[in-house]
Amino acid sequence: MRFSVVIPVFNEEDNILPLADECAALTAAPGPFEVLLVDDGSRDRTWGRICEAAAKYPFIRGIRSARNRGQSAAMLMGLAEASGEVLVTMDGDRQNNPADIPRLVERIGPVDVVCGYRARRRDSWSRRIGSRIGNAIRNRVTRDGLRDTGCSLKAFKRDCREDLPPLNGVHRFMAAYFKLHGRTIEEIPVDHRPRSAGASKYTNLSRLPRTTFDLIGFVWYRKRRLPSLTVDDRTA
Repeated sequence: MRFSVVIPVFNEEDNILPLADECAALTAAPGPFEVLLVDDGSRDRTWGRICEAAAKYPFIRGIRSARNRGQSAAMLMGLAEASGEVLVTMDGDRQNNPADIPRLVERIGPVDVVCGYRARRRDSWSRRIGSRIGNAIRNRVTRDGLRDTGCSLKAFKRDCREDLPPLNGVHRFMAAYFKLHGRTIEEIPVDHRPRSAGASKYTNLSRLPRTTFDLIGFVWYRKRRLPSLTVDDRTA
């Protein structure tokens, strides 16, 4: 079963080649695969590093946005280009471990979507507290039941990508959109690593207004998409 790994990146020049080397270990996974590195209008040498990685490894494809459009847009761009029967998303900061991908992919079939959750967080206490608060608020609204929406490592059937509307911030609530469309979802623990290169693109404070706006967008979409169903009907 062919799978595609979609990795949006922005100003991650120091992480691209080490990440590509780690993805090379996926050649031991059952079935063919590809890795799509989507450069979201980086202003450093990220695109050059992607070209180097693609020259070194035939399974890597580079996609470049002319301007910075945000993580959701970059992710959707990569998903649209992906050719796999199973699609995998992960971050490009190397906090997700590519070694976890085969475990997610092999569960696809019995379920539609497999979401990783960071069993042992390796970031600051403020990030962990912010994540707990954010997950609690999100669950109150979306009722997707996901314990760690901030973990970008997810695998899902190819047709599930049609569940994701072209809205800014859709990457934050992927499981909620999948559940809204009746997909079966499973969670499994995955590795989490501290960032070893590059800089984080957000803080708890800077992310709060955008996340709140994106949550409002989800509520709007839910009402527009399924106006005749109650929340309990949709999440049963």
